[in-house]
Amino acid sequence: MSAPEPTPPPANRLRATAVGERPQERLQKFGAAALSDTELLAMLLRSGTRGHDVLTLATQLIAEAGSLAGLIGWNAADFKKLKGIGPVKALQLVTVVEVARRVLGQQTGEAPLLNRADLIIAYMQPLVAGLVVEKFWLLCLDRRNRLLRREEITSGTAHATLAHPREVFRVAIRESASAVVCIHNHPSGDPFPSPGDLAVTKQLAAAAKTVDIPLLDHMIIGRIAADPLGRGFYSFAAGGLL
Repeated sequence: MSAPEPTPPPANRLRATAVGERPQERLQKFGAAALSDTELLAMLLRSGTRGHDVLTLATQLIAEAGSLAGLIGWNAADFKKLKGIGPVKALQLVTVVEVARRVLGQQTGEAPLLNRADLIIAYMQPLVAGLVVEKFWLLCLDRRNRLLRREEITSGTAHATLAHPREVFRVAIRESASAVVCIHNHPSGDPFPSPGDLAVTKQLAAAAKTVDIPLLDHMIIGRIAADPLGRGFYSFAAGGLL
């Protein structure tokens, strides 16, 4: 009986690509906008491993995440699951993802209008996507309900965080806010409020009346897939609790 033929090694896509068409050369010639998502990611990875060239590795990453944008929810452990990505490279990629998240959250231009739940969710989603800890933000608004300032009040553990009304309204008073919206996320994905969330909201509403700065809403952001109601968020104002 003859021995089975050995499995041929996977083709090296980078070597198979003409020198002038490789990501680095295309970047130098045409600029970053000319590169595909795979090529941009390959430039960040810089190198692959034996049997896993950098273009193949980039392709696998995007396939696993579903898209380049899907990587914004990944942590170091997720990246390290792929052969060819070690601890250092995983941390580098996590850093790039966090930079992208913060850039999206700090886009310039006219201050966003935040007078509806859908507008607030759209504004906050890039900051919340993929977080594994609970954070609490304050949105300070002007008289037209446009954003004056976004402030992260607390960052908790994977299970809970707490925002004291004193800290929330200290910022609101400093910014001369005409109104405020409070936001926090549930890493579990289910946005239904906990007893602690209900208690904090009552405290915030009472403090808002004391300082005469309206609390327009307190919203909890989760994930649509984990929300029994299929919305991905909970609004205390819409729920009649403010």
